[in-house]
Amino acid sequence: MSLSPFSPFSPSSLSPFSSPARRRATAAVVTAVLAGSLAACGNDHDEATEKRDPGATSSSAAKDVKESAKAKLTVLAASSLTDVFTSVKSAYEKENPGITLTFSFAGSQELAAQVRQGAPADALVTADTKTMDGLKGETGTPTVIAKNRLVIATGEGNPEKIGALKDLADSKLKVVLAAPEVPVGNYSKQVLDKQHLKVKAVSQEPNVRAVLSKVELGEADAGIVYKTDAATAPDKVDAVDIPDAQNAVASYPAAALNGSKHTEATADFVRWLSGPEAQKILQGAGFQKP
Repeated sequence: MSLSPFSPFSPSSLSPFSSPARRRATAAVVTAVLAGSLAACGNDHDEATEKRDPGATSSSAAKDVKESAKAKLTVLAASSLTDVFTSVKSAYEKENPGITLTFSFAGSQELAAQVRQGAPADALVTADTKTMDGLKGETGTPTVIAKNRLVIATGEGNPEKIGALKDLADSKLKVVLAAPEVPVGNYSKQVLDKQHLKVKAVSQEPNVRAVLSKVELGEADAGIVYKTDAATAPDKVDAVDIPDAQNAVASYPAAALNGSKHTEATADFVRWLSGPEAQKILQGAGFQKP
């Protein structure tokens, strides 16, 4: 008996791959099975990865973790930053919910002594690079975040008519300066020595704010302070500019302390001080660009 090519018992009907339609159908089934298997393997791999490394998150998840982080950072800062860092605190905490900044202000030399004694703190900002450089074993790499210049602070209305550095050499004047180991005191000594002027100070103060206070209270006729400090008391003191050729430039470096328990948060804050928001605040207060 001969078999028709279309007979249900023909060789072609017995082979699953005998016709194009059936081959396509079979291929579709195989593809679907393989895709399901691969997807299952992928899910198993992802789950295994998460179990092995729960810290492996996407960039958005990492950002969420950072934003939800909570840390209280203690920052040791030069006295001349007292007012402007109030604004810095508000701006930074607003941008970084969960982070709280606490500042401790003093003369840079006092801050350095605290660091050497192991005071618990996270970051340091001084009013000179010399003090910061003396703490190389205690800090990360410092970054200058601002600069400043000196002015002569006098009583309101400048009653003694002081107009230049040379006027401070008048023995009839009561002049107050910061101690030479204080950054502003060292800068003051530099500018006076450069002009070959000998000024007998009625007192040597531990920081720039103490110098300003003496002038504000009328306990001194004049004192040398930073421009930004004189600007904080416009109703109590006048500021006499010192020409750039006779002046000194103060640099403010910031660095994370090696003893910080919040290394990532501290590093972020130090970086932020060089960013546009912090620079806008600093320069708005009279500080110069780094």
